[in-house]
Amino acid sequence: MFFYGLGIINSIKRRGVLHINLRYGKSSVRFTLPEHTQLQWLLYNSSADINEKNKIAHALACPIGTPSLREIARHRQNAIILISDRSRLCPSYLFLEALLQELNEAGLEDNQIKIMIALGMHRKQTTQEMIELVGISVWNRIDVFNHSSLQKDCVHVGITSRGTPIEINTQVVHADLRIATGNIEPHRLTGMSGGVKALVPGVASHKTIEANHALSQKHPSVPGEIMTPIRADLEEALQFVPIHFLFNLIVNQEREVLSAVAGDIIEAHRAGVRSASPHFFSSVKQTYDVVIASAGGFPKDMQLYQAIKTLQNAADFTKPNGSIVLIARCEEIFGNGLLQYWIETIQDRKEMVRMLEERFVLGPHKILHISTILQKHSVFLLSEVPKPLVELLGFEPIEDLQQILDQLVGSGNPEKTIAIMPNGALTFSPQL
Repeated sequence: MFFYGLGIINSIKRRGVLHINLRYGKSSVRFTLPEHTQLQWLLYNSSADINEKNKIAHALACPIGTPSLREIARHRQNAIILISDRSRLCPSYLFLEALLQELNEAGLEDNQIKIMIALGMHRKQTTQEMIELVGISVWNRIDVFNHSSLQKDCVHVGITSRGTPIEINTQVVHADLRIATGNIEPHRLTGMSGGVKALVPGVASHKTIEANHALSQKHPSVPGEIMTPIRADLEEALQFVPIHFLFNLIVNQEREVLSAVAGDIIEAHRAGVRSASPHFFSSVKQTYDVVIASAGGFPKDMQLYQAIKTLQNAADFTKPNGSIVLIARCEEIFGNGLLQYWIETIQDRKEMVRMLEERFVLGPHKILHISTILQKHSVFLLSEVPKPLVELLGFEPIEDLQQILDQLVGSGNPEKTIAIMPNGALTFSPQL
């Protein structure tokens, strides 16, 4: 049996064993399981059936809750387009030409348009990465640059009702036309990604991002549920810095377009959420003794900061005292300097948790997620993270994947249940 487009390179039964390949960075890892293993595949609905250019064109031609982008752009002096960084699956290079055509036909010249990579607190992108994000033809036409979350590069524009200071990149605040883009998928902080997230946290200051994220300690969110205090706090920022037009995609791990929406920042996003939700929640409702989870390869396993999301998804499918095998290359190791500093210097995880409960700190807050999982499950990590750092995280480093799986799975014990998540970052439990 073979699977394609699911994050599984292949799976085949041969000589009494199952041979399985899962994605790992931009390559794959291979292992075997006994033929009679009680095995369940945990998959998401990744099928894409219509030409993606048609979906993009249709979304732009039929905006939700607004006139067309071309009409909105008429008589504007300049425009800024906010796009995702490479840690996201959003294929900005597929739709930027179409957005630029709308703006050009409205009278805006290329030199009146800028593209900002909405990094939030993620690392800045290199020149080559920026070219890959927008495509060479757009790169040669339009100024493309990284957002800076430094307070000196942002403008204070107001405070939300929940006390979040809203500080937005100066160039975004001063733009005459603001266009937000991105992709929509389940998100543990805001319920679903996309929409206003291009503005906050995308082009907000560190202070703003940390204040909003800190709300998660009092108001935990559920993937798929968007009517939450955290998202409401984000959307209040629109009162101070409106987004004039939204363009969001729903894509699979291969960046194939499943659907697209455009128009009003709230209405279009809500329509996109309705379209996205059926794709990412597994129909499987049980839990397992062992869950083998690949983040789905690049970019979902670039770093621990992102791979922890797959670990959380896998934990929702794992029995108490069960084991999780996380397959995530993490070539950039932690992906957050402050998280790395805490792990390397604060000796006791209980102390880290106590400190975070006392005062939320963006980056190290991931330790709370790790701690919650380790209270219930054992975690084995196959990655490029050095062994001592894996152990400091509280995980078991994997040097020989097959050996670990032989220990955990045994010879196919019919009472032991095993699940495989080939795209753990995009596969969510329906129990949440």
